[in-house]
Amino acid sequence: MNKHISTIILCLALFSLVFIVFMPYFTSSFLDLRQEKENEAKYQKFLLEQRLKAEAKQKIYLTGKFDPAQRKDFVLIPPQYLIEQMNQNKMYLRQETLSAFLKMAEAANGDKIDLQIASATRNFDYQKDLWEKKWTGFTIVEGKDLSKSIPDGQERFKKILEYSAAPGISRHHWGTDIDINNANSAYFETTNGKKVYEWLVTNAPSFGFCQTYTIKGQERPTGYNEEKWHWSYLPLSQNFTEEYKRLIKDEDIKGFLGDEYSSQLNLINNYVLGINPDCL
Repeated sequence: MNKHISTIILCLALFSLVFIVFMPYFTSSFLDLRQEKENEAKYQKFLLEQRLKAEAKQKIYLTGKFDPAQRKDFVLIPPQYLIEQMNQNKMYLRQETLSAFLKMAEAANGDKIDLQIASATRNFDYQKDLWEKKWTGFTIVEGKDLSKSIPDGQERFKKILEYSAAPGISRHHWGTDIDINNANSAYFETTNGKKVYEWLVTNAPSFGFCQTYTIKGQERPTGYNEEKWHWSYLPLSQNFTEEYKRLIKDEDIKGFLGDEYSSQLNLINNYVLGINPDCL
């Protein structure tokens, strides 16, 4: 009996000794594991915050709520490359877009085709001014004051959308899209306009440009009417189109007269994404 008790006491003593020796190790390991989990949680929170900040910044860019003159990735277009009516204005493009256009213009010149820029980057405020002048009737559309001829807000919104983007959904916000020579269909029915368009259709893709709004039909059932003048620099704009689809929601399209109709017209799918499939 005494021998059994002695064995138990010895075992307890050994266990206590082991516990005393290794307790700091186990305690330290537990604390290290807890600290590691806390650090991982903090790191994941940091990554989430950084991602949300980056996305918020990108949403500002995609909706044109910035001044291109204040951005290092935008450059001033030399006035000699602007149409005569606009060469006193300051227009900007992304550096990559302008470089590609200059190469294209040089090649066109070799074929006796003159390419000039009629419109380039238009930020949210610029587009808002264009839009609201049409909305209020200050700018006459097809000979009519739309505020009087189309009193129904949603129908007026849709009418303006035939050729003009609402603020926040224009590709001209991105510095990747240009109007070439003349933003008027009548010009491209002239002899010179036809030559310019034929040259662009044949050659512009070689320089990275795509006609954004081809004639509407089976391949492009939604979006703006055909614009032979509007060309997009795909190496940049394709990515921006994808990011717009991922980041921008209907509730982000606001801040202008008539914006209460934005959510009713599915603007992102029908207009932002309603482009020439070759440009997607």
